[in-house]
Amino acid sequence: MYKVIIVDDEAVVRDGLKNTIRWEEHGFSLIGDCANGREAWEAIERLKPDLVISDISMPYMDGLELAGLVSTQYPYIKLIILTGYDQFEYAQQAIRLKVSDFILKPITAREIRELLDKVRLEMDADTRRREDLSRLQHQLHQSLPLLKERFLERLVALELGKPEIDERFAYFGLPRLVPHYLIMVADIDDFGVREAHFGDAHDAEFLRFAAFNIFEETVQQRNDVLLFRTREERMVALLFGWPEESDLYEQAFGIAEEVRHHVEKFLKFTLTIGVGRPCAAAEQLPVSYRSALSALDYRFLLGKNRVLSIADMEAASIAPQPQPDIERLLAAAVKTGTASEAYTLIERLVADLKASWMPVGPCFLHVQKVVLTLMNAMQEMGIANGADYGNGIQLWLTDIYRFKTIDEIETWLKHVVGTMMEAALENRNHFTLQQIARAKDFIEANYMNEKLSLQELCRHVLMSTSYFSLVFKQHTGETFIEHLTRIRIEKAKELLLGTPLKFYEIAEKVGYGDPNYFSILFKKHTGVTPRDFRDRQAKETDR
Repeated sequence: MYKVIIVDDEAVVRDGLKNTIRWEEHGFSLIGDCANGREAWEAIERLKPDLVISDISMPYMDGLELAGLVSTQYPYIKLIILTGYDQFEYAQQAIRLKVSDFILKPITAREIRELLDKVRLEMDADTRRREDLSRLQHQLHQSLPLLKERFLERLVALELGKPEIDERFAYFGLPRLVPHYLIMVADIDDFGVREAHFGDAHDAEFLRFAAFNIFEETVQQRNDVLLFRTREERMVALLFGWPEESDLYEQAFGIAEEVRHHVEKFLKFTLTIGVGRPCAAAEQLPVSYRSALSALDYRFLLGKNRVLSIADMEAASIAPQPQPDIERLLAAAVKTGTASEAYTLIERLVADLKASWMPVGPCFLHVQKVVLTLMNAMQEMGIANGADYGNGIQLWLTDIYRFKTIDEIETWLKHVVGTMMEAALENRNHFTLQQIARAKDFIEANYMNEKLSLQELCRHVLMSTSYFSLVFKQHTGETFIEHLTRIRIEKAKELLLGTPLKFYEIAEKVGYGDPNYFSILFKKHTGVTPRDFRDRQAKETDR
């Protein structure tokens, strides 16, 4: 409901307006009526109405003078001027004073109602515009920190010109940059033991905010540091205003070490910070930023929870690259199942990479070559699909990029190799069991052949006699001869009980050309001769 005041020196006009108009039906509440401009101005200052309907000719202060005061002090209040004077100069002055309407008397009640409806629509539209503007200003105010972070990210990632840098710094109220400059980039290594208890992504976001808050508290008393976060969840600090590069480095390392220490102490997880090269111009900040990222990459070789300077990394001596025969030797160790040798080779590979101070990109490429060699070994061993490898072997080449240190890759490679050797062993055991089953079937089908030999059987199952003898004994508990003899004796028992064949005929049917040898062997395994065995079983049947 909008508040309205009417101003007219004629009481009959005021009473008519008060009593003939149902103000509430038109969205207004009549809060006062005044007889002259001076009285009206006092009421306006006290009541702050939304609309003033005023006559133009009044004692002490006329309508146009009142309109001038209102438009100056309260420009949001709308004014409608009523006048009995049809003079052009009045209309011109009213327009200059931004009067909403200039109405000639006499005016009917219907015209007043239509005028009120029209003014209310205008006031509704003004209210909506003010609310929209207020909302936009609120949104802009809320977005300013994010907009500032995005600008600072562009500042260090792109080569912005000096005019744009100066304009944006003024817009965001940032301190003027003074040489020299240096960029530091901090990245959370992991969340340590906390990570196992995360309920959702908000837990990780809370800890990232906590780490950034520690960074902010560390530099909040300084006027030579700008701090922001990137879209990759990294924290970036821009140091400036130190003429000497040595002083700039000293300040950077002091801040970085303090932040690293406090995060580890109070949040119980770690971060690594890369310190870039100094630069002399704000337009060169991307060079310092890229060098800080390069320093951060050396976490891959040197481990987590460190402050790494690109100057130190590049000054380190370069050792020879890992020996190429490691890949071949590792594949051979996996094929032969010698786990200790395979693990030692992986440790040697990792030690060589660390000693080489190789940039992270070539390191990943070297590890990928090792992974490709292992994948080829798997195919040669026939176990490409024989075990559960987590994301699958087709993702091994990209899996390595999720690790932040070479030590993590060492652990992963050992797990991969261990899993491969387990799969190879299982595959060999499965193959061996199949071959032993084939051997048993062959013996079952050929036991009656007096000349059946171990050599013939091994030719059938495509295995060496020594290896076959070893695995056959391991899986059956018998040697080939013991197993063959047992089968022949069991078959002889069946023939003695189920047929009237003579003993020499039975001996021949179970692979013994010499009946006497058969009889001796039968008694050795059963405790009785073939004759006694048949007679005893016959007597038991007769009972």
